[in-house]
Amino acid sequence: MMVEHMLKFVSVPQSQPDKRPAAERRSDFDEIYRDFAVEKAEQQASRCSQCGVPFCSVHCPLGNNIPDWLKMTAEGRLEEAFALSSATNNFPEICGRICPQDRLCEGNCVIEKGFESVTIGAVERFITDTAFASGWVEPIRPPVEREASIGIVGAGPGGLAAAMQFRQQGYQVHVYDRYDRIGGLMIYGIPGFKLEKDIVARRHLYLEESGVRFHLGVDIADGDGEGRLSFATLRARHDAVLIATGVYKSRDIGGPGAGLGGIVKALDYLTMSNRLSLGDAVAPGESAALDAAGKSVVVIGGGDTAMDCVRTAIRQGAKTVTCLYRRDRANMPGSLREVKNAEEEGVSFVWLAAPEAFLGDGTVSGVRAVRMKLGMSDASGRQSVEPVEDSAFVLEADLVIKALGFDPEPLPTLWGQPDLAVSRWGTLRVDHESFMTSLPGVFAAGDIVRGASLVVWAIRDGRDAAAQMHRWLENRAAACAQAAE
Repeated sequence: MMVEHMLKFVSVPQSQPDKRPAAERRSDFDEIYRDFAVEKAEQQASRCSQCGVPFCSVHCPLGNNIPDWLKMTAEGRLEEAFALSSATNNFPEICGRICPQDRLCEGNCVIEKGFESVTIGAVERFITDTAFASGWVEPIRPPVEREASIGIVGAGPGGLAAAMQFRQQGYQVHVYDRYDRIGGLMIYGIPGFKLEKDIVARRHLYLEESGVRFHLGVDIADGDGEGRLSFATLRARHDAVLIATGVYKSRDIGGPGAGLGGIVKALDYLTMSNRLSLGDAVAPGESAALDAAGKSVVVIGGGDTAMDCVRTAIRQGAKTVTCLYRRDRANMPGSLREVKNAEEEGVSFVWLAAPEAFLGDGTVSGVRAVRMKLGMSDASGRQSVEPVEDSAFVLEADLVIKALGFDPEPLPTLWGQPDLAVSRWGTLRVDHESFMTSLPGVFAAGDIVRGASLVVWAIRDGRDAAAQMHRWLENRAAACAQAAE
């Protein structure tokens, strides 16, 4: 008699992996969620309703076959679940940790109200962590090695996803990155309490064993030199080039006092904290300026980067941590799950408020803010914000962190490539079918094309760009062969 393992959402309540107590997790940078036990993962996967139109998959940028690998997990077929999960996602264990599931797959689950959505992200993470522990993750061994080589600029999620796809096709893949580790913002921007660094290091080893060659500490520039490689030299080395640099230029904020000491950029702050967690040597003066210990900290912004900053400041021993955001909780761009975690850990939120000036004598001592109200909706449907008259107030602040998002660096100027076309926002302009830039044989994908976005979108773009580049290389090879006849 066949046992039905699914549709148990009516009898099994939704459950996430246990969270470590807030008092415990405030003192370290370890991940806050404990691992699922096998029985618990199977039980949560069994809540899936196996609906006819899986909106979880529809709203996943990668189109993951979520209901299928949930069913396999519920039935104890974990190795099959891993094979299916990794068929559409190059890094499911990373997406399972840092994707905003409450806004994507889980947020679009069609289980009836009152029963709560299926726990997708935690099961996704569990499947791949189990696969690594069980030895099911084998390096890529393409059936045929091609002579053609690909140069990828950027070892973030988009570039790494493309590298995996290229190796499966047998291309010789070289990845260049200015940092000393792969991962990009997954290493230096996202704190360990969301993504422990050994998870990324594990993928580094896997990619090397798969034949991807990394050139770290190499900055693409307008000329060759120590630690520098000109873009012209890079193009000459490879049959095709993919630019997947991401966006790293921090958006700024002006106003009176904006130049005071103690006002820092989010990426500088997070990079320093992550380097210290990694055990890197850091100049004492530099680390002290970016250390929240004993300070009153104000973080400006409402995205996931802002949440990373406030939760990092708590762990550094800040006296108080306040997040200042000009909209309300419902309009925050970041994950509401992260807001809840931050509140549990002691972060205060001041909604509908924006900075007006920074106070202090040489070093910041406070932020003068003004209350805001939501106004009319714009063409996108998002409400505008307007200041409330005579509503100014002051927040004490010894350290102010600006988490206002990121813009692209001026690559045509930095690389001496004036013919590399950009959009009015500074992102690289590409043909959206082929992913090719204005330079023949040069392609681009990820945040450097779409603007600052999610890791899962970078993975999707890297996969799609690799497919189009493969098609272009095949067509070029065929044309050359025909011309030689």
